[in-house]
Amino acid sequence: MSVLDTLKERGFVQQLTHEEEIAELLAKEKITFYIGFDPTADSLHVGHFLGMMVMAHMQRAGHRPVCLIGGGTAMVGDPSGKSDMRKMMTQETIRNNGERFKVQMQRFIDFSDDKALMLNNADWLLKLNYVEVLRDVGVHFSVNRMLTAECFKQRLERGLSFLEFNYMLMQGYDFLELNRRLGCIMQMGGDDQWSNILAGADLIRRKESKPAYGLTFTLLTTSDGRKMGKTEKGALWLDAEKTSPYDFYQYWRNVDDADVEKCLALLTFLPMDEVRRLGAFKDKDINIAKKTLAFEVTKLVHGEAEAEKAQQAAEALFGGKGALDNAPTAAISPETVGTKLIDVLALTGIITTKSEGRRLIQQGGLSIGDIKVTDLDFLLTADLFDNNSVLIRKGKKGYHRIVIA
Repeated sequence: MSVLDTLKERGFVQQLTHEEEIAELLAKEKITFYIGFDPTADSLHVGHFLGMMVMAHMQRAGHRPVCLIGGGTAMVGDPSGKSDMRKMMTQETIRNNGERFKVQMQRFIDFSDDKALMLNNADWLLKLNYVEVLRDVGVHFSVNRMLTAECFKQRLERGLSFLEFNYMLMQGYDFLELNRRLGCIMQMGGDDQWSNILAGADLIRRKESKPAYGLTFTLLTTSDGRKMGKTEKGALWLDAEKTSPYDFYQYWRNVDDADVEKCLALLTFLPMDEVRRLGAFKDKDINIAKKTLAFEVTKLVHGEAEAEKAQQAAEALFGGKGALDNAPTAAISPETVGTKLIDVLALTGIITTKSEGRRLIQQGGLSIGDIKVTDLDFLLTADLFDNNSVLIRKGKKGYHRIVIA
């Protein structure tokens, strides 16, 4: 089975520029390909993880990935899938974010002995001469054709800045530059990047008279079309400091039944026979598949030891077995004991605002140990602690341990 067959079977592939040529190419040759990652935050999120799984499958089949950090393109901002212009960032912020990306990517991709490369498009984009780019690159882009691209069409009514309009040229130029430097002949990306990928492949064909290819993979969405990876705290980050391994584990443990098989196929390396076996479970048995999904994805992102800790914490909290040592824990000083519970929860970050805490209490969604909290002025007193520890339940599945340090 070729890597393209693998990607198709697991549900990655959405669109290809030249399907028969790509199938033959990936089966018979070892190619250099790239995926771009704009460092618009200080951590990768679960949407990026999908792209890294594609890279990993390709690398395992002998192809060479180029992880392109968008230090230059991030200064403009990709309008694809965005209803408003991205917030402008300083070069220093972009550079620092890119460094964080590098560290995280090394968990998934083998960069030893040039098996993969990591580059930053700031190295060439920030040195370009504007007039030369217009003459050398801009001449090959039709404005009429660009305006038909989905990434621009959905923004025209609300307003599209000339700054963002240049993004397609910049991404196209990246592909051309990587083709010239490394012989990179394929760009991959999420399906919202289709127009930009086409532009780059077309630019190479026009400028270099060489073939170039594009492939897009599915976006990570639920069975009813909603974007996956959103939590009440925001994005599902791959950085343990922004999303703890336990919270990360719990996200996958609680996905909808209808999404389990899809997530197992896309986000783990389990053989497809096992994916289909687990995906066929119904009713209570589907929880076996969810636990497998949560463990496997957490293991890939945070390592096996952290996955085991998260699993043990979940079993202790929900299954009544195992130690609570690995549950999400917040420490308070002895002086804090005896103050209002809402104040303590806000102080420790268990709730984002006191308004959230009041709402939880009024709706019956806050418990401390076995006691449901009904009083807005409920005090966190010393008698509630057992061995300097107390368990808070927020909503149906949000458990947190408070300890006196």
